[in-house]
Amino acid sequence: MGKPIKIRAKVKGDIAEVKALMPHDMESGLRRDPDTDELVPAHYITDVVAEHKGEVVMTAYWGTAVSKNPYVSFSFTGAAAGDTIKMHWNDNKGDSSTTEAVLK
Repeated sequence: MGKPIKIRAKVKGDIAEVKALMPHDMESGLRRDPDTDELVPAHYITDVVAEHKGEVVMTAYWGTAVSKNPYVSFSFTGAAAGDTIKMHWNDNKGDSSTTEAVLK
């Protein structure tokens, strides 16, 4: 299980603004180990999904070009303070992380 996603979410009116930081090493598969000169195997987040009230409000499909510890920000309508946002990511090696946060 991957490290928890750090989520901050605020509501203004009925629009929620979500900011999330996902701790992950994100290896592209193109970097060489300085000691062995072997390629470091690719290890990256493939997809990120955010749900509100059981409905998907954001989906992102990522690859090797995304940086270490990626940050994502998005907004959606139909939110209220006290609602829950659930975020989940999967990576190319089968690891994943799921975190929930309350909208403020």
